[in-house]
Amino acid sequence: MSYCHTFLVAVLCFFSVQASGAAQTPNVLMIIVDDMNDWVGCLGSDRVPTANIDALAERGLLFTNAHAPSPKCAPSRAAILTGRRASTTGLYSNSHWWRPAYPDLVTLPQYFKNHGYHVAGGGKVHHHTDGFNPPDQWDDYFDLITDQDLMVDYFKDRGEDRRFFTDKMPRHPNDSLDWGPMEVDDMEMGDGHTVRWASEFLAREQEKPFFLAVGLFQPHLPFYAPKKYFDKLPLENVELPINKPGDLDDIPPGGQEMAAHRRKDLRMIEQHDDLRRCLQSYLAGIAHADALIGILMDAFDKSAYHNNTIIVLWSDHGYAFGEKDHFAKNTLWERSTHVPFIMAVPGMTTPGSRSSRPVDLTCLYPTLVRLCDLPVPAGLDGGDITPLLQEPDMPWERPAIIDFLSGNRAIRTEHWRYIHYDKARAGEELYNLQSDPEEWHNLIGRFPEKANELKAWLPRSYADAAPTKKAYSFDEDTYTWRPRK
Repeated sequence: MSYCHTFLVAVLCFFSVQASGAAQTPNVLMIIVDDMNDWVGCLGSDRVPTANIDALAERGLLFTNAHAPSPKCAPSRAAILTGRRASTTGLYSNSHWWRPAYPDLVTLPQYFKNHGYHVAGGGKVHHHTDGFNPPDQWDDYFDLITDQDLMVDYFKDRGEDRRFFTDKMPRHPNDSLDWGPMEVDDMEMGDGHTVRWASEFLAREQEKPFFLAVGLFQPHLPFYAPKKYFDKLPLENVELPINKPGDLDDIPPGGQEMAAHRRKDLRMIEQHDDLRRCLQSYLAGIAHADALIGILMDAFDKSAYHNNTIIVLWSDHGYAFGEKDHFAKNTLWERSTHVPFIMAVPGMTTPGSRSSRPVDLTCLYPTLVRLCDLPVPAGLDGGDITPLLQEPDMPWERPAIIDFLSGNRAIRTEHWRYIHYDKARAGEELYNLQSDPEEWHNLIGRFPEKANELKAWLPRSYADAAPTKKAYSFDEDTYTWRPRK
């Protein structure tokens, strides 16, 4: 049977399933987690139980080799939600607002809204700070409630006049470098409010097909989570990642510079002997996010839409806790880019299936549009992965592509990672992930043919950086930007 015939049969089966549901046009439920790396059970990790994410993977297809398009929140989400890489848009960092730079750019939720869907979002979908989430993207939006906002009341209710758990350390400029347990229930946390809102949405009768985006802030800094998850993960059972001595000796200047980013934070945490507790709190945040996903999926299963809804789960990038002497994100190595990515498409994906083919999350825009039988807009960089949904092991030549800052790119294939830094930073790296999953041995120079093969995926040029926030004045009341004189 030819591929075209196979795909046609799959699509017909898909839409025949829809006919028995509440609507013939499929809905979309998109679940987003923040800063969650690949420490989930379905990806082979035993650091913390993730029963609900694992159960979601069993509903459909788990991509075991999925990568963020950038190892930082705003550029990653901008690339995913516009379908255009940072190297195309110049949206390289958190300092760029996408709307004033590209006022006519139609994002994924806005595209569905323009094509007759009721589009609702809650929590962190676009980047969460002011100016990243224009209200015209949505029919309904539930604003993010951050756990930082809840901390003041948390201590006040306990008669304590303080705000932070890590009082022994100097404060981070944005007060985010903090962690610790809160004696509250899952639904009392900031993301709990988002999940309650989304559950109520699913319980209501929807007159139109819907696109529902549920953005969880967990396990992003500050690492706050309900105390019960700390109790289940005793500090002595928390295993720190390996920070191999000399690991950076074969790293070029570009990689050295990226690895050094936030090293002061790492050293401060180590100085206070708090890295294990920091990691414990991050893992508790993963467990908390997993529980909320379970609550959301329970509401989904009780809804009228469980037979005709495409479910997607993704994370915007990973997180390091000392690997390569680095803390947080902002690098082009596996730890910063490898993320959970699950798609469950009724009538198309096989429950419990796996694909090791490399994908990056710019694929979501064209893939979801095609699955919902909408015209795929021109100009998208992302590759349509619909064929993999039907045949997870089919031959696949396209790699995952990751950009970070102008001129820096990683190319991830089934077994290899190639990294190219810009002229100022300089240098290349090449790793065989099959034999060296920790990326301890830079093989550049030893396999020139492989390096040249992967170089073909480098862009001919990189877009100039978009204007930063400093170029505009932003009016929160009218949600408008004006160029500064």
